[in-house]
Amino acid sequence: MAGGTYTLVLERDADGPITVGALGDVAFPAGWYAYTGSALGSGGFGRIDRHRAVAAGDNDTRHWHVDYLLGDAATTVERVVTTEADVECAVARRVDGPTADGFDRVDAFGCSDCDCRSHLIHHDQREELVGAVTDAHEAARDTAAGE
Repeated sequence: MAGGTYTLVLERDADGPITVGALGDVAFPAGWYAYTGSALGSGGFGRIDRHRAVAAGDNDTRHWHVDYLLGDAATTVERVVTTEADVECAVARRVDGPTADGFDRVDAFGCSDCDCRSHLIHHDQREELVGAVTDAHEAARDTAAGE
């Protein structure tokens, strides 16, 4: 199965804190979120199926920060954007870039194994967030391809 980098576009329909492993209680306002991760190795993009199972309540195992957010009933997976390249941090940084325009990062989320500030970004508007995610994946694909 192919692998690479993915971004989950999530909708959260309620405000509230969630205990996220070692991060402790994190406040998650309602709105839209983009979580960027990697799906490298033998399972490839099968990791996305696992995330969907956690969001559906069919898997209670919590390995990663995003599992705690996905396991909350107020959170649903709305869309997934993928790139068949190892560009996780490049995508996360590009999505995190426009923070002055209503994009808010959830500090230290999903990036304990790199030096990024966050791999989870929040925005109130779906279209703005999806546009940023799509642009980030396209730019990272172009860079990875040497264009």
